[in-house]
Amino acid sequence: MSHIPSKRRKLDHANSKDESHLLGELQPDAKLGQLDDDSGNSSEDDQRSLEHDMSTSKPQAQGNSLSNRLKDDDEHALYAGGLFKSSMFKLQVDEMLRELRPNYERRLRGADDMLRKLKAWIEDIRDSDELSPADCVKTLFKSHKISVPFPDPKPDKNAAYKLGYQRPSRINVVGSYTLNTMIKTDAVLSIDMVVVMPASIFQEKDYLNYRYFYKRAYYLACIAAGLQDVVRDEYTLSFKYLGGNTLHPILVVKPKSNEDKPHSEFEIRIIPAAPTGFFAESKLRPEKNSVRQKDAAGGNSTSHPTPFYNASLRADGNFEAYLKLLHAASKLSDGFLDTCRLGRIWLRQRGFGSCMSEGGFGHFEWAALVALLLRGGGPKGNSLLSPGYSSYQMFKAVLQFLSTNNLADKPVIYQGSEAIISKSGHPMLYDGPRGQNLLYKMTPWSYGLLRDETAISLEMLNDETFDQFEPTFTQRTSQALQRYDCIVRVPVPRNPGGLVHCDHTSDMMSFGHRIYDVLREGLTDRVRLIDIKISKPSAWSIKSSGPPVSENSLLVAVIFDPLNIGRLVDHGPSAEERKKAAKFQNFWGEKAELRRFKDGSILESLVWKAGSTSSIFQDIVSYLVARHFGIEVAGGLSFIGEGFETALASPGIAGKLFDVLKQAFQVFQKDVTNLEGLPLQLRQLSPISPQLRYTSIEPPSFSPHHPLQTPADVLIQFEGSGRWPDGIVAIQRTKIAFLLKIGALLQESNNIIETRLGLENGDQPLQNCAFLDVIYESGAVFRLRIHNDREQALLERIIKDKSADPQTREDAVSAMSTYKRMFIQLPLLAQSIATHCTRFPLLSPTIRLTKLWFDRHMLSGHISDELIELIVSRTFLQPYPWRAPSSVMTGFLRTLMFISRWDWRLMPLVVDFSGTMTGEDVASINTRLDAWRKIDPGMNRTVLVAASSHDTSGIAFTDTGPSKVVAARMSALASSAYKLVKHKGLELDQRSLFAASTTDYDFVIHLSKGFTGRLKQKESSRQRFKNLEVQSKANLDLVGYQPVELFLNEVGSLYTSHVVFFHSQAAPTVIAGLWNPQAVSSRPFKVNLAYATKVSGGSGKEKENDGENEVEMDKSAILSEIARLGGDMISRIEVH
Repeated sequence: MSHIPSKRRKLDHANSKDESHLLGELQPDAKLGQLDDDSGNSSEDDQRSLEHDMSTSKPQAQGNSLSNRLKDDDEHALYAGGLFKSSMFKLQVDEMLRELRPNYERRLRGADDMLRKLKAWIEDIRDSDELSPADCVKTLFKSHKISVPFPDPKPDKNAAYKLGYQRPSRINVVGSYTLNTMIKTDAVLSIDMVVVMPASIFQEKDYLNYRYFYKRAYYLACIAAGLQDVVRDEYTLSFKYLGGNTLHPILVVKPKSNEDKPHSEFEIRIIPAAPTGFFAESKLRPEKNSVRQKDAAGGNSTSHPTPFYNASLRADGNFEAYLKLLHAASKLSDGFLDTCRLGRIWLRQRGFGSCMSEGGFGHFEWAALVALLLRGGGPKGNSLLSPGYSSYQMFKAVLQFLSTNNLADKPVIYQGSEAIISKSGHPMLYDGPRGQNLLYKMTPWSYGLLRDETAISLEMLNDETFDQFEPTFTQRTSQALQRYDCIVRVPVPRNPGGLVHCDHTSDMMSFGHRIYDVLREGLTDRVRLIDIKISKPSAWSIKSSGPPVSENSLLVAVIFDPLNIGRLVDHGPSAEERKKAAKFQNFWGEKAELRRFKDGSILESLVWKAGSTSSIFQDIVSYLVARHFGIEVAGGLSFIGEGFETALASPGIAGKLFDVLKQAFQVFQKDVTNLEGLPLQLRQLSPISPQLRYTSIEPPSFSPHHPLQTPADVLIQFEGSGRWPDGIVAIQRTKIAFLLKIGALLQESNNIIETRLGLENGDQPLQNCAFLDVIYESGAVFRLRIHNDREQALLERIIKDKSADPQTREDAVSAMSTYKRMFIQLPLLAQSIATHCTRFPLLSPTIRLTKLWFDRHMLSGHISDELIELIVSRTFLQPYPWRAPSSVMTGFLRTLMFISRWDWRLMPLVVDFSGTMTGEDVASINTRLDAWRKIDPGMNRTVLVAASSHDTSGIAFTDTGPSKVVAARMSALASSAYKLVKHKGLELDQRSLFAASTTDYDFVIHLSKGFTGRLKQKESSRQRFKNLEVQSKANLDLVGYQPVELFLNEVGSLYTSHVVFFHSQAAPTVIAGLWNPQAVSSRPFKVNLAYATKVSGGSGKEKENDGENEVEMDKSAILSEIARLGGDMISRIEVH
């Protein structure tokens, strides 16, 4: 080939009258837009196709006119409901669409001029002589140092066909640049320029054996060579694969960055296109073969179809046809463009795109599907979407179409009377008039994920109780650690082997299909979804031979089925089913064994080693990979996600430890129920301890010589009686007598039971003042308190008594809050949590891990266990935009994400345990929060509102805390953790989420280990001789004794308005503190200040304030007081 000149020459525009969207017609006021990865498709019958409908099996003749179909709006409404979900939802959608429209004048400034320049430059490239592929490559590289981006396999050096370049027949702009459907969240806006290659450079049989794609690649290289000489320092050129399809290299042109624009905000993608209608549609249908392989006799074999290859070629000829289809749809329906934008946002949030590594379903596929559904696919042969639909109705109807139609099992054919579609496991939505499968870039796993996401979104949109706008459109759901339960990194072998496919596919994709098939068959119902992640090919220089080699591994991401993932025995076919049994044995190899079961059946079986769900899953995957892909591949497997479960104590046996205490409680309940001689009839015993609802950080561990250190709280309630005193204080004293009587009766009934009476709330006479510890020989300890429902009426009487002094009424309000929390709301919450821990097996470990996170960051003393349980329960009961978590990792990370996004100043936490709450209930809770903010704008009393179906007031577990400072720190820590998860991705070390620093605090108190209980625990765990342990007697004085908590309560009550203390059970030797900024500031001296002061050391201007002496808090004196109160408990105090 001769040297490609850069000299420009003026050419006539022969087809300018027929090009309604040509570059030459772009005016300064033209609308801009672009379709994401607009790998469209075409046919000369595109206008006629707009009058046809869609059928789901055999094509049907549909003669209904458009005017008749538009009369069926009532029937169409079955698919979409109202115009919008609610007026608020409509406002939110309108605001989002308005906010996401880019500023075209700013972001695409200069785009029109650049398009016209490129069009003129491309038209000025001179024609070249036709040469053999080998000569073309040599000549182009010698003259311009440009490598031709040929697809694999490369062209034969001895090929008989020729490659050449001639002036393009048309140059068009397609995509959302013309439809005006861009969104500004895209970092770089892409404009697609289609260069239609002339028919004169092709032959009729160029569709065979990659000949068309070789000519296309050379044509693109010639354009790159011609532009290279004229763009100079103004633009940069690079090659890239359109949609990740190696058959579709394109040329990307970007303005060079400068001081004014350090980063380019748009790019132009030059896409070579096939001449419309040149290659017969009948030869490129999915069931046809276009890649002929030599058989043993040397002839061509045409037995295997090549649907991907055929669809890729058809796509190159359909850009203009789909441009006309989408333009006609925008004229037909006013809501079409907004539906495209909504779909684009929805797909983006879920990680979908037109690129094959992003699922192969992006904005173009969405827009084309909507356009087709405006013409067919509905009941009675009518269109599924009415042109009169709102954008929300159309959006929801498309989701329903994708969710309810399994296009892999039952392909949909749109007006393709001659198309024969065979079931292949790949999704098929065949657009007959354009001869294109819209979903040809999708894989079985990406299609399964798409259907799952559409089903979840439909459930969200049908939820009438809670506002689901944010989960639907604004929350990013594609982050792997929050979406999947486990991610397996699988190395790709150098020679993947396997079946030889005629169709075009890379070694990586072929290996992905093989491992997907093996894992899907091997894991069966243990997992709900398997997704394969393959790295996205990056752009490369026009002078390089190809894109840089990416990491030679792929990711297998799975979502567990929590009910089946931990199964130890798999049942296969019966021994009598010989073919199935032989297939089972061939698949599983030596792992398969024949077993007889209790019901007499003899089945092929698999038995796995007991352990955690993660370990069982790892054993299965490792075995399958080793058997089917080799030990070398299995040795390179790495599993991501199992580390979160191991952060908890006793991860494998925690459930059994909780069950042991639960069984001990049942014994205790039976013993109390069988007591004779009680003054009143027993009504019920209610467990309220976190240990009895599976949510304590440390699982309960006890033995005869090491009793339960923290007693399990239990409430006992008797039948109503008029024999109770009328005074609230007298009732509290009567409870003491009751507890003594219960203790005596228990010891009489069983002499191995020990009971001890304890007193509490000595300075609060209106609150419960006594409890009874019941200690069993096994080491189980229960703390019993009496619930008398008459207390509520007496407290309300005191509160309403205007003659009572203010302090008494204030004490009554505090006692009423404690009563409702302890005796009314806590039993209901405990019962609901215990029930849902059974319904969701992963709720318990997720709550425990979240409590551990709060504790490690020293927040557990301010945020109650019950509030944390409510937050985590919301993740499981209102899991959108996902399904309920099926691993500890996803449950914990989604909870952190919610906390980081929770604006507790304006939004309440609402948890519906019973599933009976209505929108009115939620609205009343929001109204109550607004009332609290008006009454207390400074949030000095109620900071968080955490309501549930049991407690619509929302303050049962937040009335006493946390403070505004602690709540803000909670949000800041969760936000930092969430950012770390997003930044690190799969490289995240879960231990970093629990690492806490004390540098943010004003001072740190270090405690002696002897007072924290850790030293004694270590000594007790080091028993040298068994007989010494048997002879030793349990020290019951330590039951319930928490010296650090007692010390914290004391200093906290003394300095409640001056210092905020923080403590962690996981690091019990440290207490951190923050000074109250308001208390630290200087102020005029007055008598009886509540803290130690000293003369202020402020500036002279401050000292001259009205001639008064300023004083400030004496921090060192207060720390000395704290050290004196702690005594030997405190080893040192560190001041920051």
